[in-house]
Amino acid sequence: MAKIKKAYFCKECGFEAPKWLGHCPSCGAWNSFTEEVIARENASPVTALTGNRPRSKPQRVREIEQSEQRRFDLSCTEVNRVLGGGLIRGSMILLGGEPGIGKSTLSLQIALRANGLKTLYVSGEESPQQIKMRAERLGVGNDECYIYSETNMENILRQIDEQAPDLVVIDSIQTIYTDTIDSSPGSVSQIRECAALLQKYAKQTDTSVVVIGHITKDGVIAGPKILEHIVDVVLQFEGDNNNAYRLLRSIKNRFGATFEIGVFEMRAEGLVEVNNPSEILLSHYDEPLSGIAVGAAVDGARSYLIETQALVSTAAYGTPQRSATGFDSRRLNMLLAVLEKRAGLKMYQKDVFLNFAGGFRISDTGLDLSVVAAVLSSYFDRPVGEDTCFAGEIGLSGEIRPAPRSEQRISEAARLGFGRIIVSGYLRKSLPKPPKGIEIVYINKIEELARTLFGSGE
Repeated sequence: MAKIKKAYFCKECGFEAPKWLGHCPSCGAWNSFTEEVIARENASPVTALTGNRPRSKPQRVREIEQSEQRRFDLSCTEVNRVLGGGLIRGSMILLGGEPGIGKSTLSLQIALRANGLKTLYVSGEESPQQIKMRAERLGVGNDECYIYSETNMENILRQIDEQAPDLVVIDSIQTIYTDTIDSSPGSVSQIRECAALLQKYAKQTDTSVVVIGHITKDGVIAGPKILEHIVDVVLQFEGDNNNAYRLLRSIKNRFGATFEIGVFEMRAEGLVEVNNPSEILLSHYDEPLSGIAVGAAVDGARSYLIETQALVSTAAYGTPQRSATGFDSRRLNMLLAVLEKRAGLKMYQKDVFLNFAGGFRISDTGLDLSVVAAVLSSYFDRPVGEDTCFAGEIGLSGEIRPAPRSEQRISEAARLGFGRIIVSGYLRKSLPKPPKGIEIVYINKIEELARTLFGSGE
């Protein structure tokens, strides 16, 4: 037995220190160090499994044979879109999300699809009987899907060697442990070591690995930050438990674009793909209502229209309330300050509440114009035209800036039957001929928005 030593690890970045520190010198986090006991053997079962494989040798750049990156079709259009077209052989994917959001359902659904891939679903949280009950509800379409309930890394690697699957799903990384480290499952050292072993195995055998990770109360993936550095792809599963819709977002992708999104709807039969998000994010009312504006958004390569809802009322207390659901509250305060300064509205006397339909979280600055339009509509209690949508970014001086990929936003609005879209006047010369059936209205300043919508600013 090797000599046992104590070490302190930062929960945020995985930095190791010989003693407890209040401030991490690597990432700057405070009170993030935890004590762990480490014991290392000269030889281990893991070494026996992975050490017998041929070692790679350095090669000249010109001598490296470039092979075509083959992608596997996962039989799920939304997941394929987020991954950049499919699953790369030998890649390691980290799937994070809140408890109950649907991470296990999504990963099991992928394993059960008739995609022609031999899959090994390793669960450290559920028994095979529990997984069987969920599988019957989701539908079994892949006879080459194997269920394995285990938490020991050495046993898992041994079974992967014997089964030789195309895809391995680990649910979850916080429950897996290795005998080479004397610490509990879920600790910083255990997560780091198990992830490194899986990554090494995936690269050596060209086996694709999907690892499920829980997130903390702050919304970040639990465990050391180095976990996100080890993997090739980081996917975030987002949504409101009170809402049926879920978003799969790409945060890191070594094989494709980042910030791609996939949209799902949680039903009794599992997660159902939403191919046209605009249809579920737009409401239809019997009569026009104030405080509602439609914005043309772009997330990744996908464009969609989303309903912006605002409520402006007289403040009952000395300090007005400002609340935003799905939108950055600091940006909302900035837009309200611009309205007060440039348009002369008395926003300091008003409570403002903002919400986006479907429980979506929006970071697209191109929706600034729709947010301000919804606020103005509620402020004057006058509805915006049902066939009008918005796409534009607002600066501190009140100017309307072009939204990124405005042409794509205009095309989506025209496709859904909108007759008018309000954009930045700086696009007047650069935009090509608009699609048939839609009018493009150009404005340069925020002061022009109220006159454009209602005929006057009062």
